[in-house]
Amino acid sequence: MSRSVSAVLATLCLLGGAAGCADRPDRIEPSADDTIKAAQLYLTDRCLARQGLTPPRPGGQPRGEAEQRRVSEALFGSGPAELSLSLPTGYQVRAHTDGCLAAAQRTLYGDQRAWFRASTIVNNLEPEAAYRGVGPASVRRMHRTELADWRRMRSRALEQARALLDRSANHRAAPPPQGQPAVR
Repeated sequence: MSRSVSAVLATLCLLGGAAGCADRPDRIEPSADDTIKAAQLYLTDRCLARQGLTPPRPGGQPRGEAEQRRVSEALFGSGPAELSLSLPTGYQVRAHTDGCLAAAQRTLYGDQRAWFRASTIVNNLEPEAAYRGVGPASVRRMHRTELADWRRMRSRALEQARALLDRSANHRAAPPPQGQPAVR
């Protein structure tokens, strides 16, 4: 397990969000955002590691241009973006269906294309309201279906993230089989 994933899991353990941690009545539950982000980080780190790449981290060692490009393409995808959505404000948002981030989104949200559409619309409700010159409530009413999809997929992602982080924490915390050295 990479050092960064261990750090994420240790943080969740301290916050009480991972199984295998001491049960304390005063523990702080991580937010849904933090839980999903931790699981996404865990999944993307594992995906990059399988490709022999080191995940980028703030303050990490500088990389050459070719290595940065390899990591970026492995993480975000390469070639023309397969997903695209034009917003009422005139902006067009694009995303790839390949790469480690796309794989993590499929694992967590179930349907990457549906998640891309719903999350792009929901994340741009305020700019759309400003563009149309109407209140946010009016725009939310116009996008009831996308909001319902976003909530449903977000709930699934949180459930998947908790299960993934619990399994990962339990796997790390499990003692090695009798007579076998611990692998760290």
